[in-house]
Amino acid sequence: YRYTDRSYNLSKDMSKTVKNPADYILPLNMNGLAGRMLRISPPKNKKREILFIYGHHASLERYWGVAELMSKYAGVTVPDLPGFGGMQAFYKIGEKANLDNYADYLAAFVKLRFRNKKFIIAGYSLGIPMITRMLQKYPELSKRVQMVISIAGFTHKDDFTFSKKRYWIYRLAAAFFSRRLPAAFYKRLILRPIYIRYIYRHMFNAKQKFRGIKDEELKRAIEMEVSLWRHNDPRTYMATALTMFTLKLPETGHIALPVYHAGVVNDHYFNNLSVERHMRMIYSDFIHGKIKTPTHAPSIIATAKEAAFFVPKEFIRVMNKIS
Repeated sequence: YRYTDRSYNLSKDMSKTVKNPADYILPLNMNGLAGRMLRISPPKNKKREILFIYGHHASLERYWGVAELMSKYAGVTVPDLPGFGGMQAFYKIGEKANLDNYADYLAAFVKLRFRNKKFIIAGYSLGIPMITRMLQKYPELSKRVQMVISIAGFTHKDDFTFSKKRYWIYRLAAAFFSRRLPAAFYKRLILRPIYIRYIYRHMFNAKQKFRGIKDEELKRAIEMEVSLWRHNDPRTYMATALTMFTLKLPETGHIALPVYHAGVVNDHYFNNLSVERHMRMIYSDFIHGKIKTPTHAPSIIATAKEAAFFVPKEFIRVMNKIS
């Protein structure tokens, strides 16, 4: 992997509230794939670093509030993932959008961006299987990881709460549309803004995502969904969805680190007891925290205030003890 670092010495004083994510987005080029990276320098008198890996159907803009929140405690780096946000897909270089390739991508990014530095790593949802697989494949990196934070993460397909019927509908649809020609059809004929807006306003699963949101906020959230569907690679979206519905991380790949897991109370995607059981099979310990939100993931987390519930206070206290 080739990594292009334009500049990390941003001149802005990060002790002040960050307002515009565009001011902190830098170009990222790895192994022939062009993308972006969000970088916020550490606050004054702090050397702590956090690497944040977003989840499925995401972008740097969608999780800006989480990055802003974490920047109060450490320097924050958020790379685009191939096929998501502003980055080209693995298919451009003849590779598949599978978990091992994402693990290799993250390992290369860690080795080049952090070199011999220690850091905290945090992931949201699908970001956790990617992080976990990276640490399984590259156990030497565990020695540099100071803390693993899981936000609504999971490590096994059985963690989903879907009925068998719904599970198989999703799995078969993901398998079909992860192929090149069906994905192209899906992108050109189905993923039109007018159809996306209709689905999110009228379909049951989409409306579940927007519980408790009204009027202008709802309109803004739907427009974010339109942007995500139009900018993310649909073939990658389906391939990574299939990865989630077939996920069984090797239990033999034990990770000698505890995982600090913030689970969503009443998550409509995951069974928190199942999540804990499977994570304990892989990590040396499991420390549970709670997130109180009506949905698995809001469409937009635009400010640190909106992201405040994402990282439990007890996790922040642990983080603050890390030098």
